Amino acid sequence: MDRKRSLRKRRYRQPWFKKCKEYLRQFVAFLFSNVGIIGLVVGYTIAGSFIFQAIESKHVLVIKQEVANNRSLYVKTLWNVAFRLNNEVSDKEKFHTEINRVLEEYQRIVVNFSRRGYDGTEDKDGSAQWSIAGAFLYSLTVITTIGYGNIFPRTAEGKITTIIYAIIGMPLFLLYLSNIGDIMARSFKWIYANLCLCRWCPGVARRRAERRMHREQRLSADYAAEEESDSSNETVQISIPVPQLVPRDSIASEALTGITDEFDDVQNVTVPLTICLMIMVGYICGGALLFCKWEEHWTFLDASYFCFISLSTIGFGDLVPGDKIYGRGVDFYKDMLELSFVFCSIYLMLGMALIAMCFNLMQEEVIHKIRTTVQTVKYVLRCSSSGTVYNGELNFRLQRLHMDLVIF
Repeated sequence: MDRKRSLRKRRYRQPWFKKCKEYLRQFVAFLFSNVGIIGLVVGYTIAGSFIFQAIESKHVLVIKQEVANNRSLYVKTLWNVAFRLNNEVSDKEKFHTEINRVLEEYQRIVVNFSRRGYDGTEDKDGSAQWSIAGAFLYSLTVITTIGYGNIFPRTAEGKITTIIYAIIGMPLFLLYLSNIGDIMARSFKWIYANLCLCRWCPGVARRRAERRMHREQRLSADYAAEEESDSSNETVQISIPVPQLVPRDSIASEALTGITDEFDDVQNVTVPLTICLMIMVGYICGGALLFCKWEEHWTFLDASYFCFISLSTIGFGDLVPGDKIYGRGVDFYKDMLELSFVFCSIYLMLGMALIAMCFNLMQEEVIHKIRTTVQTVKYVLRCSSSGTVYNGELNFRLQRLHMDLVIF
């Protein structure tokens, strides 16, 4: 018997490739979950920063070496021209003309190198623009479609990598905005329903009482309609005295009604448009205050303008984070852990999710108001065509429409 059981276990044991397939499926499901998508976006951006730094920094180092070689060459040329003219010609204008010709030629060469990626710095270890911080911010602006334009790839390999990186990264970031924005919207609705719509607030208590009255009116109307249909179908009427039962609300039914009303408030709550606008304006102003402190020449208006252009993914590129963001310092590890770089990256990722949350809440609010308006208009038209008007129902709908259309 033991042998048979062991043989059955061996028969029903899954092969290793099925186990690997199941583990891979679970891993992919975790990556695209609400928690894994954040790590996936961050890891994808970090990987892109190392890739772009490895591709573009070498090109910039070659350009800087060529600029240094041309500088040395033209210094020798100027020295030879000056030595020859001092010995041969005593004309001062001819001397200035010959020197200006050499300098203008050198100037054209430097301009051409700047178009090829020369940034004017003299560091030999790497480019200031394509440091880890600069490459990370470039990768983030690619997948978020901000595209400041102050940093862009110069090599053919970098351009091809940017195309492939954007094709994969943009849908990934849109998935991040969809998932995180939905989670933040539901969380904010729960907070708003429990803090701003508590059961002791007079407006909320009035709306619950009106909903309870409206529910009782509908039940009584349905009961009356059923009695009329029963009386019309009966052929023989037998009058039996039946004592009238008055429904008495118990403590359990009252508690159940309160729980149901509270659940309806949390599920059906809509956040006003003004609160969403205040959240977006406050986030932009808060980021502007911090950028004013970190950027020396930025005013509050400039910082607010930069935050709005960045979060709206317009990205003109006329204002970009300066030296502290791109790691132009002495110590490499200090540049890596620069607070302004960390804040700028987190500010962009969290801010775009916050904008998506606000747009989601505003969309729900507008749809709710339009739906309430359409239902009220349909009810009024139906009552006017049939000639029967229920005053309580009509007043309730009109009051609800008035409360929905008023922006607090």
